[in-house]
Amino acid sequence: MIISAGKTEIFEFATPVGVGLIECSMNLTKICSEQRPKELIFVGSAGSYGELNIFELFTSYRATNVEVSALECKAYTPISSSTDSLSKHIPKNSLTVNSSNYITTDEASAKAFLKSGLSAENMEFFSVLSVAKAFGIPSFGAFVVTNYCDKNAHDDYIKNIKIAKEILNSFYEEKFEL
Repeated sequence: MIISAGKTEIFEFATPVGVGLIECSMNLTKICSEQRPKELIFVGSAGSYGELNIFELFTSYRATNVEVSALECKAYTPISSSTDSLSKHIPKNSLTVNSSNYITTDEASAKAFLKSGLSAENMEFFSVLSVAKAFGIPSFGAFVVTNYCDKNAHDDYIKNIKIAKEILNSFYEEKFEL
């Protein structure tokens, strides 16, 4: 089953699950309970912490939920803040995507995320992998970078989402409509 966030990221081939960690978790849990998919493939946009370029397509099997306050040693969490896919063949060079209900707009914070081993951010992916793992479903994400995590993040996202969706449509056609 192919899923996406929805709203500005709707695809003919994907079921929308909601924007952000909470909407995604609730809706995807319901979908998995009712439909029992054999695999989940999330498609969506990502903000780059600096190394990935605009319109770059990448896949990921790993996600974290790390907030800026944790990077600054101003907060901690007693629960796990990272998860991996249950997929059997995870590429060694799989990038890690960070998820938060907030979008990073500070370049220094983006550099700190990058230095800690995180490549990009997407608001839903940690929820996708967490729910998939709870149901024993292999999963991964395919992302296109729409923006850098800086003061222009939102404007660049709005400007670039149409082309990013076209790239994800091509990815779908190449991989799944053989």
